[in-house]
Amino acid sequence: MAGTDEDAVAAADDALYVLTAVLLTPAQFPSVLGDDYPEACAALGLAPLADGYGLVLGQDGTGARWTVVTDDVSLVAVAIASWDCGMEYELSPDERSVVAALPGWPLHVAVAAPGLPQPHDPPPEEAEGPVLTPPDTSFWGPAQRRLGADEVALQWAAWREQVDDSRFAQPGEGGADRAGAATDGTDATDATGATGATGGASAREGSADETAAEPVTAVGTESAREPSAEAASAEEASGQAGTGQDVPGQAVHGGGEAEESPSPSGVRRVLAEVRAYVDTPPPLGRVRSSFAPGDARTLRADGPGWSLVARTDDIAFVLLDERPGEVLPVGRGPELPGLLEALDKVAVRPS
Repeated sequence: MAGTDEDAVAAADDALYVLTAVLLTPAQFPSVLGDDYPEACAALGLAPLADGYGLVLGQDGTGARWTVVTDDVSLVAVAIASWDCGMEYELSPDERSVVAALPGWPLHVAVAAPGLPQPHDPPPEEAEGPVLTPPDTSFWGPAQRRLGADEVALQWAAWREQVDDSRFAQPGEGGADRAGAATDGTDATDATGATGATGGASAREGSADETAAEPVTAVGTESAREPSAEAASAEEASGQAGTGQDVPGQAVHGGGEAEESPSPSGVRRVLAEVRAYVDTPPPLGRVRSSFAPGDARTLRADGPGWSLVARTDDIAFVLLDERPGEVLPVGRGPELPGLLEALDKVAVRPS
């Protein structure tokens, strides 16, 4: 029996027009959703499966936002890789692999399906539960701090070139020498492309085995956006990522006005918590390891109020909730190389 016109209209309304997709796995998940994989899953009301999920974000025939959760992680990974290479790929998860269809989007998506109404939340009678919304990143806090760390990891070379290694306190220097050594002001570019001045303050005393430098720049705090990797995926889909202390000094905040930096105790606390991760493994995904040039690895670690990005053959950067917009470099010193090597051993790696 041939289908009626009403059946065709209903099928069109139920169809999902895919805009983008992201992975939700222990080794790769939208960090804006949480400090670790279980926390990111909890934000979507999902159980933290060992193999993870794929999230397919799109609109139905009425323009309503929906997030389809599939356990076919490989299918979503292939689609993302194809889009990143500029290739077309029709992502259509098998119904048997669909775990849930959640109303709304958990991430910002900058595109919309052509020929449909502007993206909007489904009506309450269709949503049948809370509607997903992206975390509020309009102010500096955990979500924006993690986005800033994403940007540092993705654009490592650009951030690294802002750091003058000579500004790190050298092992064996006396505390008085470090306390009196002033740093010159420099121009630095933040993650949004704005330019601001940093530096201009004297270093604080530290032990002989610590290395440090002043904040090199600032992560914008006036406006927020999804991580570059996610934005790139969305664009492709529509056309179809030393132990030591920081030195207090002037640093640019989101408003562009320099302020006196607070105590460096936050960075020391971060390094202590990172060391604790080596002895007592943290929740899954809180420490992740990904590819880097040569034989190095890019490490990403998060914890209550902080994020750390490092290269196993280089320095580390720390971002703190308590220091809005600042990116704090930590020099290698005698201890950081061993710490990063140990951290890499407990990190989750992409399969």
